[in-house]
Amino acid sequence: MHGLLPRLLLAAPMSGSGKTTITAGLIAALAARGLTIAPFKCGPDYIDPGYHAMAAGRPCYNLDPWLIPPEQLSGMLARRGSGASLALIEGVMGLFDGYAGEDDAGSSAQVARLTGTPVVLVLDVRAMARTAAAVVAGLRDFDPRVQVAGVILNRVGSPRHARMVTQAIEHGAGLPVLGFLQRDDAIALPERHLGLVPTAETGRWQNWLAEVRARVEAGIDLDRLVALAHTAPALHGPDLTIPPVRHESHGMDRSIIAVARDEAFSFFYEENLDLLRAAGAEVVCFSPLHDSHLPVGTGALYLGGGFPELYAAGLSSNTAVRDAIRAAAGRGLPIYAECGGLMYLTEEVVDAAGARYPMLGLLPGCSVMTSRLTLGYRTVRPVADNWLWRAGETVRGHEFHYSVWQDRPEWLAYAYTCLPDAFRSDERPEGAQCANILASYIHIHWLACPYVASRFVAAARAFRAGQHSGATQ
Repeated sequence: MHGLLPRLLLAAPMSGSGKTTITAGLIAALAARGLTIAPFKCGPDYIDPGYHAMAAGRPCYNLDPWLIPPEQLSGMLARRGSGASLALIEGVMGLFDGYAGEDDAGSSAQVARLTGTPVVLVLDVRAMARTAAAVVAGLRDFDPRVQVAGVILNRVGSPRHARMVTQAIEHGAGLPVLGFLQRDDAIALPERHLGLVPTAETGRWQNWLAEVRARVEAGIDLDRLVALAHTAPALHGPDLTIPPVRHESHGMDRSIIAVARDEAFSFFYEENLDLLRAAGAEVVCFSPLHDSHLPVGTGALYLGGGFPELYAAGLSSNTAVRDAIRAAAGRGLPIYAECGGLMYLTEEVVDAAGARYPMLGLLPGCSVMTSRLTLGYRTVRPVADNWLWRAGETVRGHEFHYSVWQDRPEWLAYAYTCLPDAFRSDERPEGAQCANILASYIHIHWLACPYVASRFVAAARAFRAGQHSGATQ
């Protein structure tokens, strides 16, 4: 896969600098000019891509060189940016922050370096003046393989402050300042315990986006930004190959995979869903909050992450869909669950206030919210062969949650072994495998293991074929 794709990566010295707001505003402003923007997000984040997808009117894909084989990044960027006028990539954390401290693995800098993408720094200057030039110069010079091409100032105090900082950077660091946004509480994004509030939830997102777009159009030189994007070299990378699913399997041609997607469950990698479609699945979304049944013809169920603890009352009160899922599970429906999906499968969710809400009860024990955040990249090995994994395979993922699974019985088989890494010296068991249920706190990006999509589809076909056979006997 190769081609010319004008592109920029928006990075910063640290988290909280305003990358998401400015990236979304730039996408909206450029789209308003008639350009087609392909949005991307560095790292494993699920929430920020929702803002960029909303602004662009097309899915936002993750570029994570720790979860995804680094050699695939350029090809993925070219493939997902095909047909776009340009691509905008939001970085993760600080420019050089990644998996560990000894190198740039998993960082925005690594994405920029591997894909030859110029970097525009988003610099929060609310407490800075000339020192901003020193920060910019340090980021520019830290790794000469990363091309820092320009700067956008954020949270400036006044036009005079902007002029002062601009002069310091352009004279002292020799980089162009493309514009600025002033401090403005009206465009501050709402946050909660896992970051920003997802756009899947009810909110004034379109009004917010219009306000940010107006400020970007007034304060940033979009022509210079587009010109910088056009300095990016051509992309080169391998095409993606997905192992085919044998269609002779019981003569079943359609494989409907139900995906729980609503306010409570919104954490999915778009690439995973696209891989399912490429492997022959019909992906049908439904709402455990609002629907009364699974999609007709469901052959497998994908329960992603999200905030079930905030919607526990609604999930618990929807007994119709809970009964439908339990009944299907009793017939052997393959169920794959990550994080919030695991919480939904347990007997109860206990929220931060201590209120208890019955859930599916397909896994014993309860999910309890705590004040302790568990996060980080993980390398895992499936414990046993099942419909999705083969024992001994090694895959990478990440976890990010405040809940814990309490009263998990010792007899329940584990799904994975988490292997030692830079921060843990011991192995530990993770998740659960129970009948055809696979559940874990680990989120896995399937681009590193696309065969998983084919196995998912094969399991869905086998289930439907078994149901069809049983109904006709």
